[in-house]
Amino acid sequence: MLDPDRIRKDFPILRGGLIYLDSAATSQRPVQVIDAVSDFYRSRNANVYRGLYPIAEEATLAFEAVREKTRAFIGAGSIKEVIFTKNTTESANMVMRGWGEKFLKKGQKIVTTISEHHSDFVPWQELARRKGCRFEVAGVDEEGKLDLADLERKLRNAKLLAFSAASNVTGAIADTGKICSMANEEGALSFVDGAQFVPSNPVDVKKLGCDFLAFSGHKMLAPFGVGVLYGREELLDKMDPLIYGSEMIRMVTVRKTEFNDLPHKFESGTPAVDAVIGLGAALDYLGRVDLGEIRAHEDMLIGRMLRRLGEIDGLGIIGPKKAKERAALVAFTLEGAHPHDVSAMLAEDNICVRSGHHCAMPIHERLSIPASTRASVYLYNKAEEIDALADSLERVKKVFR
Repeated sequence: MLDPDRIRKDFPILRGGLIYLDSAATSQRPVQVIDAVSDFYRSRNANVYRGLYPIAEEATLAFEAVREKTRAFIGAGSIKEVIFTKNTTESANMVMRGWGEKFLKKGQKIVTTISEHHSDFVPWQELARRKGCRFEVAGVDEEGKLDLADLERKLRNAKLLAFSAASNVTGAIADTGKICSMANEEGALSFVDGAQFVPSNPVDVKKLGCDFLAFSGHKMLAPFGVGVLYGREELLDKMDPLIYGSEMIRMVTVRKTEFNDLPHKFESGTPAVDAVIGLGAALDYLGRVDLGEIRAHEDMLIGRMLRRLGEIDGLGIIGPKKAKERAALVAFTLEGAHPHDVSAMLAEDNICVRSGHHCAMPIHERLSIPASTRASVYLYNKAEEIDALADSLERVKKVFR
């Protein structure tokens, strides 16, 4: 069983009593990740691929070792299928521009869902506008769960489906394997936004049957500035790069340019080597703790949060009512109080939560609420912090009564 008190000793920022309930936005970093990045700067700070001197070769070997760790972490077939990006947003745009703009034709159909983060909604909406494609949005039920019957109807004759493995607002976890299979049966490619799912759930892209998977390092203990795009090799081979420049080329003449082999074809310019090194340390850390234990710990905390928050009069919980059906977050509204005010008052008790529309306006519109407050947990959170949140919300409620 995961011991959060032991885990917390690895997180310097948590040593002062901070109650951090905003990991859905970004996770905190353990000292092992901080030290890995610091050690890189202290001992082998050099550009990758470029130099033949020792520290440059060491930097390149360390960088590529992380690619192999990432491949194993998600079950990809080859390191050629692992592209380092800045974040999930850039990964989505890479597919939108490199595959969508190249291969989609006027009148063809793109499908997404109403519960998507803007990063997995706007690119496809814009792609449809540019290419003259049909843009259809599958709905959700009253608990925020994806309406599979509606999705099945919308998927007919579709060419691309983009959806989240877990919503960053409702928390609803999608049956990713089933949905990818539904897309495949219609001849549509599947792009999976794994930003809220990958950090604490085992993933095997081959078993899921997805064509693309994207996630961000900063939500899973790694530094800002590194994300991952998985894509099937045969698809990546046919795609155009998003950004053109150095490193992504094999040869340049005045007449033409030949692109580099995968994965470097999509990694133009100097990468965020330090962030990638940090991602490697984060993957090592998650491997030692075990994702299954992390997920079980989150289920316990979210179950407690659903129970405690459900006891507060005037507080409305968004999303599924069972912890196992949702990611490690709970968004809610408090009668008479604006989410920003709720968040500000919780901060007075040293509690960090998110407020607003969480870069997901369509699902808020669907649920007929302008905004919400969101509390999220990760491996370092404790049951006592959930109780502190509930107690603080009772105080907030009295102010706005």
